[in-house]
Amino acid sequence: MTTTQLDNLEAMRLGDIAVQLPGSTAVMRRHGLDFCCGGDKLLSEAVQSPGVALEQIKAELKALDQSAPREHPETAPALIDHILERYHETHRRELPELVRLAEKVERVHASHPDAPLGLAAALTVMAQELETHMMKEEAVLFPMMRLGAHPAIAHPIARMRHEHDDHGERLREVEQLYRGGVLPPDACGSWRALYAGVRKLADDLMQHIHLENNVLFPQFATELPVNPICPGMVGRD
Repeated sequence: MTTTQLDNLEAMRLGDIAVQLPGSTAVMRRHGLDFCCGGDKLLSEAVQSPGVALEQIKAELKALDQSAPREHPETAPALIDHILERYHETHRRELPELVRLAEKVERVHASHPDAPLGLAAALTVMAQELETHMMKEEAVLFPMMRLGAHPAIAHPIARMRHEHDDHGERLREVEQLYRGGVLPPDACGSWRALYAGVRKLADDLMQHIHLENNVLFPQFATELPVNPICPGMVGRD
């Protein structure tokens, strides 16, 4: 990122900042800024919420080490492999255990006033919808991308973007049930493990969607419909 861009971060899109400035996604997650589905918003537009200070965010972004290596490959085939290994396999491995933990916590602590009742059901729906989505990418979209750019690819990309927005709705439901990750003093080990796992799921899902929406998809299509629905920020301080 150039010095001029660093001096005018407020005029840059969140998605562009996330792509061009290594480490910036952690800063944006910490401040509740949606850089994946909301990546088309300018930084100055995205910090209109109360309690979010533009100058503080800019200072944190400018302090990042630009010499740090990028966290993902650049070329489409390598990036697809990275998404499959780092996110698809991780979601499939970790979501069933989160559902099991949520069921246990809800059952054992059903009478507790802070129990996350309904979280297991919300996570189950998320797991089912995410699995269907990933299977579509693996069976249709990613094989098309490995063959190179083609006009017909715009439709499946648009469909995947729309489904990303649906995942955002599910994440917001989880956020409400998760209560911001605030644990009661008497929370058991399973409860603590559940909330830690949900926090990681939220981070992983936002990074997963960001890599597809802002890095992979633009390599194949320049004009795609953008939906305003964005994932919520789960458990960020």
